[in-house]
Amino acid sequence: MGEAYIVAAARTAGGRKGGRLAGWHPADLAGAVLDALVDRSGIDPALIEDVILGCVGQVGEQGINIARNAVLASRLPESVPATSVDRQCGSSQQALHFAAATVMSGAMDVVIAAGVESMTRVPMGLSSALPYKNGFGTYMSPRIQERYPDIQFSQFAGAEMIARKYDLSREALDAFALSSHQRAIAATKAGKFAAEIVPLEIALADGAIEQHTTDEGIRYEATLESIGGVKLLQENGRLTAATSSQICDGAAGLLVVNERGLKALGVEPLARIHHMTVIGHDPVIMLEAPIPATEKALKRAGMKVDDIDLYEVNEAFASVPTAWLQVLGADPAKLNVNGGAIALGHPLGGSGAKLMTTLVHALRASGGRYGLQTMCEGGGLANVTIVERL
Repeated sequence: MGEAYIVAAARTAGGRKGGRLAGWHPADLAGAVLDALVDRSGIDPALIEDVILGCVGQVGEQGINIARNAVLASRLPESVPATSVDRQCGSSQQALHFAAATVMSGAMDVVIAAGVESMTRVPMGLSSALPYKNGFGTYMSPRIQERYPDIQFSQFAGAEMIARKYDLSREALDAFALSSHQRAIAATKAGKFAAEIVPLEIALADGAIEQHTTDEGIRYEATLESIGGVKLLQENGRLTAATSSQICDGAAGLLVVNERGLKALGVEPLARIHHMTVIGHDPVIMLEAPIPATEKALKRAGMKVDDIDLYEVNEAFASVPTAWLQVLGADPAKLNVNGGAIALGHPLGGSGAKLMTTLVHALRASGGRYGLQTMCEGGGLANVTIVERL
């Protein structure tokens, strides 16, 4: 089996719902990232053999194979094919797994893994809510309802279930959220995101043109008191909007090649894909899957959690990475060192590639060797990717 290398990694700065990226069509947003990967690697775009792009809301502006539309909105030639992936929030992390497996097998040599989500223009849940509203049914089939009677799958309920199961207090979750903002603030001020962000031109309300280069969701004024004053999502719960990921517009991408690809392109690798795992788990608690997935990945890779230098565990809700830390016994100082989705935003299908982009750049900046990324995903799924900096 061959190797898979990441030779370029880029992302847009996140935009708040209705914010600075609201004017960007998602196909154009993803297309800008595809162009950036070509520009940063200096490769001939005609050598790209496929684009695999993750997206959750594949309807409306993100429908009709958003991956192919992103290629058509980019400078890539029409000869470059593309396909869209939906593994819920792990969609673009799965796109990376598919891309890596493809080049490792030798079936292709140069593949882009990417992801996009415009949560402003395609609101969360639209792909199921819109058909249901218009009489076209629900994904909850009779057999599913028979297997899970009187249960409505909900990420919000799952996040609360995790908080209760692992006895995570509201105070602990509030403190985690504050830390996410503080780390994101420090990283932004220190310019740690500069190498990974693709500048995007935006028009302001007064007609002025500006470059969007800073994650819009970071709350520089956040304090423990302000976070503690936010209303609970449910009565007697422990989570609030402040301890949940932010709705976000954004895109990210990774250029993945094998040994032949390295030689053909004449580029140097940033990192090597060391290990990939995906599991299915309880769809009711839903968001707990990163814990057993990480345990399985480490065992299969012959590693211990302390062998990993940096972790990216998606902050869908503060209870997810907090429980992960508790069970794995991992060092919190290595987790989401530049902040996470609570501060930077979670563009659903774009987050897998976004987190990997940040992880690869953070490993290079810190001199660390191994990085681990995992995400909770709708349906009780989780991907784990371990990379080695080169």
